[in-house]
Amino acid sequence: MAAAGAGSPGRLVQYVVVRSDLVHKLSWPLGAVITQACHAATAAIHLHYGDPDTQRYLAELDSMHKVVLGAPDEAALSSLSESLTQAGVSHKLWIEQPENIPTCLALKPYPKETVQPLMRKFKLFK
Repeated sequence: MAAAGAGSPGRLVQYVVVRSDLVHKLSWPLGAVITQACHAATAAIHLHYGDPDTQRYLAELDSMHKVVLGAPDEAALSSLSESLTQAGVSHKLWIEQPENIPTCLALKPYPKETVQPLMRKFKLFK
């Protein structure tokens, strides 16, 4: 199958949602927050490695598409995780150890049009 172009139906995307308060209120170093997003994205790929969309996403290695969004705080991130679970959307909520702090979540790769409506209330991470 040929790689889908930007905006075409079936374009796969992996959404990553990071708590913005980690940087802006709790003063975590930006590198530490980026690391959390990397952990979540890697874990979501690992957990859903056998999924056909994940395999297609990985096969298109040079054209992977990720969208990194910001959640204002832990409550918003946890609420999103619950909503995704109820909607049957596969994801990994990353909980940093040993602190036991939910820091971000990543969805497995999905066709953009499938999950974008669930992510609309979150803005790009800044």
